[in-house]
Amino acid sequence: MNKESYYVSRNLKDNEKISELLEKQLPPFCFDYFLGIESLTSCQTRLKYAYDLCIFFDFLCRKKYQKKAPLDLTLEDLEAVTNNDVELFLSYLSGYRYNGKLLTCDAPAKSRKLSAVRAMFKYFFNKGYIEVNNASKVATPKCREKEIIRLNKNEVSELLSVAESGRGLSKHAIGYHDKTRVRDTAILTLFLGTGIRISELVGLNDESVNFDDNSFVVTRKGGGQAILYFSDEVAFALKEYIAEKKNDPKIPKSENALFLSMQYKRINVRSVEFLVKKYSKTVTPLKKITPHKLRSTYGTRLYNETGDIYIVADVLGHKDVNTTKRHYAAITQENRRRVASAVKLHSDFPADAEKTDDETPSKKE
Repeated sequence: MNKESYYVSRNLKDNEKISELLEKQLPPFCFDYFLGIESLTSCQTRLKYAYDLCIFFDFLCRKKYQKKAPLDLTLEDLEAVTNNDVELFLSYLSGYRYNGKLLTCDAPAKSRKLSAVRAMFKYFFNKGYIEVNNASKVATPKCREKEIIRLNKNEVSELLSVAESGRGLSKHAIGYHDKTRVRDTAILTLFLGTGIRISELVGLNDESVNFDDNSFVVTRKGGGQAILYFSDEVAFALKEYIAEKKNDPKIPKSENALFLSMQYKRINVRSVEFLVKKYSKTVTPLKKITPHKLRSTYGTRLYNETGDIYIVADVLGHKDVNTTKRHYAAITQENRRRVASAVKLHSDFPADAEKTDDETPSKKE
């Protein structure tokens, strides 16, 4: 399956899920909404909106329109929803039942669901289908800033070393390591050396990579394409893997995916997540490392090296630079320690006096 077929297939499945939700769980007026935003959003975004709106309308029928089912709701019912109703919805999300399951949402999850509800209200308000947009009056839940989990320099080096050597892996994992060592090392190197998204990585084809200028073409979120560049270190890992593939007669000639599973098919997201977890828990068991954490590791190091948040945003494919600032420009303990002596109070204060006795180099006798 080539890259275009892969994304068409994935979008087709997501569109089928959206159609099923529109037919069985969402009010009839939602057909107009999803048709209206089709050219402005990715298929995955619309599917997430559909799931969130299913929960919202289920809530309305439980608490406000108890004699109606979601499929019976009208635009008049939507217009009658007050900002207090939406606030009750956010409170309801702290512990609610949906499809027979008891679920809960933290502040970020509540914010995402509120965004889906706001977007729908805004659409119908701007189209003139409703006269008031009470969802816009509801404040976004305050999210407590979480510490960004990433690998430090030593952990990055150790992670690649473990992937290459298999050191510390379980007996079961060691049995497969000889077959996947070169591939896994190339995948981890690509994550850590370019900040590529996992969806972009699994969508790569053999022809996506150009070693003449160390570049490759990725399909970004939303379907747009971008050219990214990589270092000689990344190139070495990729060339080693591609050379191994060329010597493997079992690979079907029709399969042009860059990274393959042990079944000689395009590797999937779950398999990549598993291999990242497998190696990282050996290196840093107290950190829950995912492909996105490897992306954060690259983004942080790139920002520290360049000091240019706009370059980092461009390389990572962030549409909003504020997203980049939030994740990569936070002042860490390392930054605080580095700038601690930047402000001088006495012009004649000796630099050596800032060091402790333990840090002061001993003089040679």
